[in-house]
Amino acid sequence: MPNSRQGCDQNNIRVLLQLISDLCAELHSQPPTEPVTLDSILERDLALDSLSRAELFSRIEQRFQTRLPEQTFADAETPRDLLRAIASAEARAGMAPPRPAPAVDARLQQDPLAAAPTSATTLLDVLAWHAERHPERIHIQFYSDDEAGETLTYGQLWQAARRIAAGLQHRGLTPGKSVILMLPTGPEYFCSFFGVLLSGAIAVPIYPPARRSQLEDHVRRQTDILNNCQASMLITAEESRTLARLLQAQVASLRQVVTVASLQQADTAPLPIELRADDIAFLQYTSGSTGNPKGVILSHRNLLSNIRAFGRIMGASSRDVFVSWLPLYHDMGLIGAWLGSLYYGALLVSMSPLAFLGRPQRWLWAIHRYGGTLSAAPNFAYELCLGKIPNDALQQLDLSSWRLALNGAEAVSPHTVRAFRQRFEPFGFGAHTMYPVYGLAENSVGLAFPDPQSGPIIDRIRRDTLMREGRALPADSATELVQEFVCCGHALPGHEIRIVDDAGRELPDRTQGHLQFKGPSATSGYYRNAVKTRELFCGDWLESGDLAYRADGEIYVTGRTKDLIIRSGRNIYPVELENAVGEMSGVRKGRVAAFGLPDKDSGTERLLIMAETRVTEPAAREKLQQRILETVTRILGEPPDEVILAAPGCILKTSSGKVRRAACSELYLQGAGQSPAQWLQLWRLLLSSVRPQLQRLRRRLQNHLFAGYGVALFCTLGIVALLSTLLLPSFAQRWRSLSRLAKLWARLTATPLHISGLERLPATSPCIYVANHASYLDVFVLTAALPHPVSFIAKQELQANRLLRRALDRLQTQYVNRQAQERSLADVQQAINAIGEGRSLLFFAEGTLQNSPGLMPFKMGAFITAAATGIPVIPIAIHGTRSILRGSSWYAYHGAITLTIGDPLDPGTSGQNDSQTWPAALRLRDQCRAHILQHCREPDLYR
Repeated sequence: MPNSRQGCDQNNIRVLLQLISDLCAELHSQPPTEPVTLDSILERDLALDSLSRAELFSRIEQRFQTRLPEQTFADAETPRDLLRAIASAEARAGMAPPRPAPAVDARLQQDPLAAAPTSATTLLDVLAWHAERHPERIHIQFYSDDEAGETLTYGQLWQAARRIAAGLQHRGLTPGKSVILMLPTGPEYFCSFFGVLLSGAIAVPIYPPARRSQLEDHVRRQTDILNNCQASMLITAEESRTLARLLQAQVASLRQVVTVASLQQADTAPLPIELRADDIAFLQYTSGSTGNPKGVILSHRNLLSNIRAFGRIMGASSRDVFVSWLPLYHDMGLIGAWLGSLYYGALLVSMSPLAFLGRPQRWLWAIHRYGGTLSAAPNFAYELCLGKIPNDALQQLDLSSWRLALNGAEAVSPHTVRAFRQRFEPFGFGAHTMYPVYGLAENSVGLAFPDPQSGPIIDRIRRDTLMREGRALPADSATELVQEFVCCGHALPGHEIRIVDDAGRELPDRTQGHLQFKGPSATSGYYRNAVKTRELFCGDWLESGDLAYRADGEIYVTGRTKDLIIRSGRNIYPVELENAVGEMSGVRKGRVAAFGLPDKDSGTERLLIMAETRVTEPAAREKLQQRILETVTRILGEPPDEVILAAPGCILKTSSGKVRRAACSELYLQGAGQSPAQWLQLWRLLLSSVRPQLQRLRRRLQNHLFAGYGVALFCTLGIVALLSTLLLPSFAQRWRSLSRLAKLWARLTATPLHISGLERLPATSPCIYVANHASYLDVFVLTAALPHPVSFIAKQELQANRLLRRALDRLQTQYVNRQAQERSLADVQQAINAIGEGRSLLFFAEGTLQNSPGLMPFKMGAFITAAATGIPVIPIAIHGTRSILRGSSWYAYHGAITLTIGDPLDPGTSGQNDSQTWPAALRLRDQCRAHILQHCREPDLYR
């Protein structure tokens, strides 16, 4: 019997080591240089990162017909650790194959809620609202492979949080202090988070250590966070107390390390704490690449504003089921998944990140099992499902309930978007389910979301034009040098986005610039970091740190500002190079960093490619370097300055898996230094940079000259227009004069006016024109385009200027009061009287204009007037004026303008029956809005 057991162990060892050797050979295009032993370090010696380990675990489970314990993914450092886990799993499972997902617990089939906590001003108000109305309703279902799993109701969450709050106060915690949450995903985390809020303190989530081998790096990075927020207490799990003690030894303010169990022993109720909407709820520390952490201040008002805004776009409700494995120390998992589900009363199915990484199919099967409607993940997770889930693990999978698969937190890959849909469409994954979004911690997670009905939009642009000129021009199908970006939609309701140049001027469509934002979700700054807070703000706007362009009102993010490499006048984007090099055999996928280093002699940047590899043989390394050089040259049209082949583990990443390019450049400078440049290389580089720099200077000068010329011309023609309006005797003469001046402005500025639908206009009878309002240029464009005089409807505030009022009066302008609702009927009656005099009226139905693209809700005045008089409404869609002149800015850009005139809309009323007026007005509004939306090429902000 012992011999049999020993033989079985030896066989397991042989099979395991062969599995690992085969995987290393596949990943790195050659077998390991040293034989794999039971004591080889998986990450250091074998270069198996998290994604490679996921593949290894999948193969082990298939080969040994067993399931590895979830914690093995985090704890296993060597093949010997894996062997122990296999033996343990064998004893428990008896080598049985994985069982199918069990049926959903009937208790989870909950009735939808009739309302949401719309009056809540803090997160505590939200939880109290749910706990009071339906304490037995299940809020969180914790995922389990084989069982129904633990659940947490609203009432249980509320009571547990109260006990923890009392325990914190009993230990001397005072309001306003920072409390660290270093807990894994589970009931203790959720209860502790609200326990901290109930005590009046500030929650600070940080990530627990993933592996013992990362302990030193973990302590070093987390110490900076604890010192910055001056943490006074740390809540952790029993198994992490050793690490917590190490942190306590290095952080002077950290007085106590406690566990959740010790906090819940308090018998008394917590002392009542008054929270306000603008109080800090928690600090979200960004995973930066340096040792200077930035704690984003997020108030209750910020968070609730964001949750309500993205919930409105997504159509979130208590009918939804959100399946999430996202870590709770990251804003996407904490705010987007959990707090969003909490607010709307949706069921949250919570899974540990380790459970997903260990077996990615768990995520998809959880959606199948619980009827998940919403889920979110960074792009790498969708890619992991593509490459690491075998086909036999997907049999009978049903993803038809999944209505939105949010893809964000990192660059969204066009390849992933297409490939994921293609592979999982046979399993019910919908054509419009993939949902690329854009957000950042500084805006409480969400900033730009697309229309859920539109499906993913991928823009194919000319790579060379973007690199050299910063313009995102559409590429022809036959164009070879193409770069693709995925649309992230438009700003959430109540928020604004703008794209600006280095001087802060808004840029026209399809021009790359800095993405700035503002809105009620925006942070007030970084905690105890005045320097970085000043850098964050540009007046009322906040810097995202991202580069982007806008096309047809939609946002396309192209990369991080700090990661952009400017070489010989060209903008180089690291992500594209890293992805291409990472796909090469011999290079570790996801372990490539492209970064620039300033060259003082040439005034430009040197381009360096650092790639991890296990290749050690000199001839093979030289060949790999040459292949990398050729790949980069093919993409850019010129070679990089240096290719560095690094050992496994050299490419540094953040906790969320993003490459720390700045840290890699520091590592390069410390380790290798810069290669000395020869005088001939330097001379060639200087010569090659002259032309691009001159082209860039010329473009900037042209922009400035055009803007100055545009203002001067506008002022000159404006004076002529004012004089002609005041001096010419008849309204018809004044209109003709203004029309000619507007056309002259277009001609002198070389602004094309494309007008379609003029034949649809009535010859003599009055009508009501309705247009969208994108810019102050709209009035002049309409004056140039319309062949017959019309009376504009203007805001009453314009009457304050005597000279302007006199001119507007002579143009038979009608005024409306936008502030006093009681004046609405009087304004409509004035419009009806003007129609009775035979005049046509022109309404900007939105009532005002804004800087950001998007069609706002329509005011009803124009449509009530039409329904009351029985005259037709003619919709006019304006496109292009916003790109030329935005908002109150006087800095104009060159562009083209399109006016699309629609068919007259008959109100179908006689003008005598009041009961017909309102229904007819609503119908006219909807028909008019549909035409304008179709042709203005801007998103619909009325949802």
